[in-house]
Amino acid sequence: MLTKQTTGQAWKQIKGSITDVKGFTTAGAHCGLKRKRLDIGAIFCDVPANAAGVFTLNQIQAAPLKVTKESLAHSNGKLQAVLVNSGNANACTGASGLVDAYEMRALAAAKFAVPEEMVAVTSTGVIGEKMPMEKVRSGIEDLVLSKESTPFAQAILTTDTGTKEVCVEVVIDQKTVRIAGVAKGSGMIHPNMATMLGFITTDANIETAALKRALAKATDETFNRITVDGDTSTNDMVLVLASGLADNQPLDETHPDWANFYGALSACAESLAKKIAKDGEGATKLIEVQVAGAVSDEEAGKVAKAIVGSDLVKTAAYGKDGNWGRIICAIGYSGCTLDPDTIDIAIGPYATLVQSEPVVVDDAAISKYMEAETIVIKADLHQGQGVGKAWGCDLTYDYVRINAGYRT
Repeated sequence: MLTKQTTGQAWKQIKGSITDVKGFTTAGAHCGLKRKRLDIGAIFCDVPANAAGVFTLNQIQAAPLKVTKESLAHSNGKLQAVLVNSGNANACTGASGLVDAYEMRALAAAKFAVPEEMVAVTSTGVIGEKMPMEKVRSGIEDLVLSKESTPFAQAILTTDTGTKEVCVEVVIDQKTVRIAGVAKGSGMIHPNMATMLGFITTDANIETAALKRALAKATDETFNRITVDGDTSTNDMVLVLASGLADNQPLDETHPDWANFYGALSACAESLAKKIAKDGEGATKLIEVQVAGAVSDEEAGKVAKAIVGSDLVKTAAYGKDGNWGRIICAIGYSGCTLDPDTIDIAIGPYATLVQSEPVVVDDAAISKYMEAETIVIKADLHQGQGVGKAWGCDLTYDYVRINAGYRT
C-alpha cells in the first residue's frame, strides 16, 4: 500500500475511485464511436469546483483542448462537468471539428443543467476523422450519473488493457480529505504528456491558483516522466477538480498541512503515471529509472527520461539483456552536466559500473532479475544533490503489431 509520512501526518492509498470523493458522480455509455465498448462518459460535481488543467506541448492541438482552455479562462478556473469520448480524437478536423467540440460542450451543459463555461470537453482516439455527431448527441442523452465509477473508467479507454484508478486519503485541519484519479494511456506516450487523459478529483478546499501550481509541479514530476514510444499526442490533458466539501481551511502553500496535501496529490499522479507506463502497448514490464547525484532535480529528471526513453534500453529490457552500455550512452546524450569518469550504474541490486569503471557482473543473475514485471535502473552522476525518476516500459514485437493495424 502506498503510504508516506509528511510533517507528522500521513497520506495513504485506499480502495476507491473518483466517485468516492465528496460531491462527484460519473457516467459511461456506448454511442457507437467504438464497435462494442463504452465510448462516452462524464464527470459531474454537485457544486462548481475549483479546477486546473495541463495540456500537451504538441503545437498541433485537438479542438476539445481549445474549448476546455476557453472554459477554464471564462469561468475563472471553475468546472462542474467534464465530457469525454474515446474512439475519435477530433484532432486535425478543421473548422468543423471546433464547431463539434463547442456543440458537445453545449449539449453536456444542457444535459447537466450547468453553464457552458463550466464544462470541459476532451476526446481520444483516431486523428483526422470527423466526429459523427449524431452518435455523440445520442450518447450524451444516454448518460446517467451514479456513484459507480467503472463505466466512466472504461469509456475513456482506447488500446489500454484495463482501467487505471487510484484513491488517496490525507488529513488536513483534522479533516479527512480524499484525492482520487482515473486515467487512460497506452500508446503515443512521451514525456511532456502523451495520448493520455487524466482526471483527478478532490474534496479539499483549495484556492484555484494554488491548485494550478500544485498540478503543474506534480505533473512535471510524474506524468511528464513517462514514455512508451517517444510520440507526444495532440490530445493530452490532465484536469483536477476540487469540490471543497471536506470543509478544511482554504489550502495554499502557507497552510501548515500543505506538504501533506501536495504529497497526496503527487502520490495519486505518480500511481496513475506508473499504471500508464506499465500498460504501454505490447509491454511486458515496467521500467523505473532512478537518478541521483545530478546538479539539480531538473537535470536528474532529464537523465532519467533519456534512459527510459531509449529504444535500445527498452528492447534490452524486453530481451532481459543487462546491456549497461546502452544506459551510459543515454546518459551521455541527455544534455546534462556530468563527468564521464564518475558515473555509477546498477540494474536492480547489481552494480555494472562504478566511477565509470566496469565491474565484474553475473549476466545470468541480471537476466533473471530482468524477468520481473518491474525493472529498476539506477544511475549516480556524483555531481550534486539532484535526484529524479522516470518510468517507461519495454519495447516488444506486439507494439509494432498493435500500431500497424490501429485503424484496421
